[in-house]
Amino acid sequence: MSWSVADAVDYKRSPADRTKTGGWIPALLILVIEICERLSTLGIGVNLVTYLSGTMNLRRFLADSYLGRYLTVAIFAVVQAFGTGMLTVVTKLPQLRPPPCGSSSGASKCQRANGFQIGLLYLSLYLIALGTGGLKSSVSGFGTDQFDEKDEKEKSQKAYFFNRFFFFISTGSLLAVTVLVYIQDEVGRSWSYGICCISMLLAIVLFLSGTRRYRFKKRSGSPIVHILQVLVAAFRKRQLNFLDKAAIGEEFHGETSTMNPWRLCSVTRVEEVKMMIQLLPVWATTIMFWTIYAQMMKFSVEQATTMDRSVGSFKIPAGSLNVFFVSAILITLAIYDRVIMPAMKKWKGKQAGFTNLQRIGLGLTLSIMAMASTALTEVKRLSVAREAGKAAALRGAALPITVFTLVPQFFLVGSGEALTYTGQLDFFITRSPKGMKTMSTGLFLTTLSLGFFLSSFIVSIVKSVTGGESRQGWLADNINHGRLDYFYGLLAALSTLNLAAFLYCATWIKPENAGDGLEMATAAKNSPAEDKC
Repeated sequence: MSWSVADAVDYKRSPADRTKTGGWIPALLILVIEICERLSTLGIGVNLVTYLSGTMNLRRFLADSYLGRYLTVAIFAVVQAFGTGMLTVVTKLPQLRPPPCGSSSGASKCQRANGFQIGLLYLSLYLIALGTGGLKSSVSGFGTDQFDEKDEKEKSQKAYFFNRFFFFISTGSLLAVTVLVYIQDEVGRSWSYGICCISMLLAIVLFLSGTRRYRFKKRSGSPIVHILQVLVAAFRKRQLNFLDKAAIGEEFHGETSTMNPWRLCSVTRVEEVKMMIQLLPVWATTIMFWTIYAQMMKFSVEQATTMDRSVGSFKIPAGSLNVFFVSAILITLAIYDRVIMPAMKKWKGKQAGFTNLQRIGLGLTLSIMAMASTALTEVKRLSVAREAGKAAALRGAALPITVFTLVPQFFLVGSGEALTYTGQLDFFITRSPKGMKTMSTGLFLTTLSLGFFLSSFIVSIVKSVTGGESRQGWLADNINHGRLDYFYGLLAALSTLNLAAFLYCATWIKPENAGDGLEMATAAKNSPAEDKC
């Protein structure tokens, strides 16, 4: 039936009508959830440390299996809204925080928050983190469910989805680091957090209002269980060759194994596991980008604190330079979405824009250029620091070099993130089996966290090798006494080697249309003969 969408149903579990479900309207309703999630998460996290230290006086895979992406988004959005609302109350009521230091109550010292106050604060933060995790792993997958891969028009629309998805994320980030941080500092934290809570509640209402328009993919059980079944079935027949042996039937004490998925798996399921394994080389070679990202967020701010940040009578906060970073993301996505993709579609016909692997490769290249640019900027900054001499350092005066010399590196990394993030998201979603989209999105998100872990590991190694009891090392506590330029040069070299590894791995990835045979096999999953291999 031409009006129905294969493998998709509507909210009544009837075949999804192409004219009444899916497309951009429900996709945009899903994206509203994401922009509010970014607004809440970043708006809280970017300035939270000052609340913990200044007010509290403290020292510094479920969706694909059973719930479905729609329920996962709805449930975890409510969890995040509840956590944000709880944080609003915690920061508003004076009973839930210690008295101010040196207050009229006679407190001569800063009184730390008690266990009950800390417990409520952490509970609200954990709820927000739980909500964010559930949303992040499901929003992008549910958004792509609204476009039919077999329809050329909708397939073309889907190519734009990943850019607009990240554009919404960046818009929420920009609002968080500007408007919400200002409200927190000048009006009050509870007002800012209250805005986050209300925006999330409104997003939930909008999201639920589109229920009749959504397309829902049929759930196929836990992808983790499916992978384990293939591995166990393959191990039981280890005298044969690799994973394909999982789909070869045999007899066990007179009882056939065709009814036991832990002994015999369908060819389709084996191919799905192979698809997931093929994602791993690209997964491993994209971790380095987020290591670069982590270093930029840390050391670039330290560089900015030593430089002249004056614009007339206004002094730019060092942390506010992230505005250039977010602006670069938005500008890059806008140019790519409105200029590059239409031009390439007109030039090449059906293909709109760069492939996901090409975008990742371009992003990795930009990160190398960013490190080279940052190293050169640091050479210039250190030269100015040496000329300024010890007197300026002792006074704590800013070096006579404008902070705007750091802008190119922010733009290069920001543009690189716009391409790498959307390329990774596209790659992990489109190259994964239909029942494992949320799992593959989670695999993609681990590259971010592992990138930060690798960043810390590299810093500790560099400090250990170049520093010591009698040496400042490359990463001295005072960066004017270190060699941060050498460190950035090292990162540029490591990133170049990583890019070479990525390009090598990319040559082993089949073209995107090579999965047609698997799609036919996947479609056969609904047939009674699925397990008869």
